[in-house]
Amino acid sequence: ERAKLGKPLLAAVNAHLKHQGIKIANGTIVDATIISAPSSTKNKDQERDPEMHQTAKGKQWYFGMKAHVAVDSRTKLIHTILASAANVSDTLALPHLLHGKETRVYGDQGYQGQTAVIRAVAPNARDFTNRKYRWPSGRIDEVVKAKNRTKSKVRAKVEHVIGVIKRVFGFQKTRYRGLAKNLHRLEVMAALTNIFIQRRRLLAR
Repeated sequence: ERAKLGKPLLAAVNAHLKHQGIKIANGTIVDATIISAPSSTKNKDQERDPEMHQTAKGKQWYFGMKAHVAVDSRTKLIHTILASAANVSDTLALPHLLHGKETRVYGDQGYQGQTAVIRAVAPNARDFTNRKYRWPSGRIDEVVKAKNRTKSKVRAKVEHVIGVIKRVFGFQKTRYRGLAKNLHRLEVMAALTNIFIQRRRLLAR
């Protein structure tokens, strides 16, 4: 972590996969997931981690950090992963998640209205993020809902990737204090996740 080897490790794994014919293309799916941190003050410093924060999701409150993930829409390879406090908006991470060569960007409704941000980083990208289809009056736009359903078939791939990070490699809670150490762990987990997801193709070779 002190040598900041996490990001080069992820890049090296992706370079190896590209050499094997498994490469990152022009479609990116973005998403964010909350990773819980201990909220107890029963520790040496008698305080919660000052770099973690709380946020509401649905009707429930969480304390911890967010992992912001960018995944290739074809191969499900993670090409970028970032960490922030849990209360940071998903949209703030968006321009830092794109590699710039995208022609399509997918995301949930939390990324709606960010077309200009996407184009500023990836000029050739089309905004395929989901749109709001339910209005305060109770009216449902069935056309938008159907389009969201089609886009979500692609977007669902990022959920599989996040599931591997959390369930296969056990990163459901922070193990360290501070964002830097946890970001390093995320980068290593991303490299391992890419190998895990493509393991059958690699073993076949």
